[in-house]
Amino acid sequence: MRYIKPGYYDDFVCIAGACPATCCAGWQIVIDEESLQTYGNVQGEFGRRLRNSIDWMEGCFYQYDRRCAFLNEENLCDLYRELGPKGLCATCSMYPRHVEEFEDLRELSLTLSCPEAARMILSCREKAEFITWETEEEDEFEDFDFFLFTLLSDARDVIFQILTDREKDLRIRMREVLFLAEDFQACIDREEFFAIDQVIEKYRHPTGAEIEKEGRYARRKQEFSVFRKLERLRSEWGTLLSDAWKNLYENGEEHYLELCGEFERSFGYESSVRGEWERMGEQLMVFFVYTYFCGAVYDDAVYSKMALAVFSTEWIQEFVMLVWLKKGKKLEFQDVVETAYRYAREVEHSDMNLEVLERWLEEHKT
Repeated sequence: MRYIKPGYYDDFVCIAGACPATCCAGWQIVIDEESLQTYGNVQGEFGRRLRNSIDWMEGCFYQYDRRCAFLNEENLCDLYRELGPKGLCATCSMYPRHVEEFEDLRELSLTLSCPEAARMILSCREKAEFITWETEEEDEFEDFDFFLFTLLSDARDVIFQILTDREKDLRIRMREVLFLAEDFQACIDREEFFAIDQVIEKYRHPTGAEIEKEGRYARRKQEFSVFRKLERLRSEWGTLLSDAWKNLYENGEEHYLELCGEFERSFGYESSVRGEWERMGEQLMVFFVYTYFCGAVYDDAVYSKMALAVFSTEWIQEFVMLVWLKKGKKLEFQDVVETAYRYAREVEHSDMNLEVLERWLEEHKT
């Protein structure tokens, strides 16, 4: 078995009670079967509390005011205090670590929805680095398309090469990888799989793309409409969307473009700190591509997965502009981190939201 992980993966340490947005609140925590059996056999007063705090029909912990029954006033876990790390269910012991499974390969990553993981990802200054190692484990996948996966993996290597080319404007890099995915998808749709190698080779040395500036207001308004189709996981997400519409789009295109221009000059692509802005965007793009792109081996949806990476990066940047505006046109690194993990909590933690976004992006291909 081969394993891959980002270079920063092993540096993650949960900051527990110091976390600004605990993972023990706001969503359902599903308990695996083995942990359910263990919890059913815990003795004493804590065992009684444990069993009374589980919805045994749903296989999850009860919540009170959207907080796990074991999350105490210090934002620490009473279950962990009582039973130690081995007492945690699989969900709690793994998060924010994530594993994507392919035949003879496991790809490890951290989840952007965790504030500390988001801080680590966005603070990386070096180009993306991945560590690979092998074990003697073996597994068998039925009907796994290894040929397509190899093509996807080769394409992703080229995509990382493009995304980390810091001689180019990040917006150009994002356009180039989107074009690559579009050409890759066209080959799949025509069932010309052996032409995909030519597509990959073509983009090893891309001739460049133009920065798309025209129609930004109309495009953002059109994209904004898809947020109304998504499942709402947190009430603050609805507040964020309302604020975005009111402050960014409601007053028309001229007002919006003036704000964009001022933001770009003060913090974004045209500012004196442009390198920092592009570096964080690059890290987001690499994260989304690493996490989702090769998953197209299961559904052939190459273009929509790349489009989702671009969409997510651009909308995190858009919401950062909103935060900048609401804070009196000031911005700190922590504001970017908070915006990123709040976006990820709404999108990445709902399979329905991911499916709706991918389908919408495929239907509205530009």
